[in-house]
Amino acid sequence: MDSRVRDGRRTVEWAVVGSGIGPLLLAATAEGLVTVAFHAGAEVRRTLPARLAERLGAEPVETAAGRLAEPVRELEAYFAGRLREFGLPLDWSLTGGFHRQVLRELASGVPYGTLVGYGELAARVGQPGGAQAVGAAMGANPLPVVVPCHRVVEAGGGLGGFGGGLETKRRLLVLEGVLPEPLF
Repeated sequence: MDSRVRDGRRTVEWAVVGSGIGPLLLAATAEGLVTVAFHAGAEVRRTLPARLAERLGAEPVETAAGRLAEPVRELEAYFAGRLREFGLPLDWSLTGGFHRQVLRELASGVPYGTLVGYGELAARVGQPGGAQAVGAAMGANPLPVVVPCHRVVEAGGGLGGFGGGLETKRRLLVLEGVLPEPLF
């Protein structure tokens, strides 16, 4: 049977994996990785697969093999400091319009170990003065870490916000060498 179809219906494969920032829920369709969710405790595990299935019109299937094998491998390598650029196919179907445009620019134009300001990212996509709209796109990013919204900061040097929490953002920036290790 085609792994993309179960009983005549598309599937979205999902799994919870450990990481350097806590458990992540990963989900993938036949097109590619579609979601990375932080803090994948019991509540996230209980509710997110069904919400994804509804939004994508697909049957949720729990498995760390199949479509998720490569995302799991690449995320493990990233958190171990051995991977600087993800090479995964991505399914952008959970975002669109301006948000998708901003996230694609972020994914392709802000490499490992670098930072970009909200306003600068807005200018890159032809919307100077759109820093708040970029912030909204970062908050709605369905693929954090892989599409590195943690690399977007305030113009004055502040971290800005982060869907995974500021401590998670700090830890990702320490991993990439942008911030120093905490002293204690």
